Amino acid sequence: MTKLQLSIGITDNPRTRPVISGRVEADAISLLPTVLHPSELFWRQLKFAEFDIAEMSMSSFLMATAHGDDRFIGLPVFTTRRFFHTGIIVRRDAGIDTPADLIGKRVGVPEYQQTAALWTRGALLHEFGVRDSDMEFWMERDPARSHGGATGFTPPPGVTVHTVRAETSLGGMMQAGALDAVIHYIRKQNLVDRSTADLANDPAMKTLFANPAAEGARYFAKTGLYPINHGMVVRRSLYEQYPWVVLNLLNAFNTANDLAERQRIEHVRYHLDTGLLPPGSDAALRHRLIQHGVVANRATLDTIAAYSAEQGLTPRILALDSLFAPNTLDQ
Repeated sequence: MTKLQLSIGITDNPRTRPVISGRVEADAISLLPTVLHPSELFWRQLKFAEFDIAEMSMSSFLMATAHGDDRFIGLPVFTTRRFFHTGIIVRRDAGIDTPADLIGKRVGVPEYQQTAALWTRGALLHEFGVRDSDMEFWMERDPARSHGGATGFTPPPGVTVHTVRAETSLGGMMQAGALDAVIHYIRKQNLVDRSTADLANDPAMKTLFANPAAEGARYFAKTGLYPINHGMVVRRSLYEQYPWVVLNLLNAFNTANDLAERQRIEHVRYHLDTGLLPPGSDAALRHRLIQHGVVANRATLDTIAAYSAEQGLTPRILALDSLFAPNTLDQ
């Protein structure tokens, strides 16, 4: 039987690798993968719609949809998550020891609208009372090669967002003392970002939270949220012609996710058996880290949609049925 041949833009991680390698196939579909850094992938898909299927920034997808861009329909595959606020880096001499100390400070961000920044600002507000307008933001990405340039981003009212000059970068500004903190720092690995400084190993820098893992655990225990970073989109014209494509793809990524989960459990058990993990670490086996589908992720999806509207990135809270293919909503 002839299979439908489709291009897919995708990032490489344990939950996508079985699909990239061909170990897992979608029924009746032959995928042609292009593996990219997410910064570049999202810009290329938003700007040029290069792929039939693509991983996508959840924040950018919300914004594009809210502003009438109907080229894509959502596929509820969520391959990466992180407690983004725990990764804030600050200068040791900036007097920032708690989130409240960010008030009045100069904060760098690769791109104001990106999902990592959206979740970070949401946590700062709802966990620590720090508002977007309490900080002064500096954004590194050039509008010509940014997600915001493709979605028509403008700074929300009441928030100051500067553009970093082309001849410098967030890393350089942090090292020079021109910035006090940076959200979701990205070292250059793609066509979009340009910082090269190794802030993680710079003795003049530290993470805002002394123990990021402990803060992530606290946040999850309190909120139940494991913030979604990337979703996936399908070209709408493709979905309209072949509506079965989305569920076939979802089934394939669920299978790939099962393989990754089994591998995770094997690794944890190995380290338990060898004594490399402390007693009680088997709790890591009791909770599935990542699940795809709308149903399992509804609370997190509703939260990111609410944060997007609250932060002025979208004009309203988007309903999930305006984002995802109808035949995936009960999956």
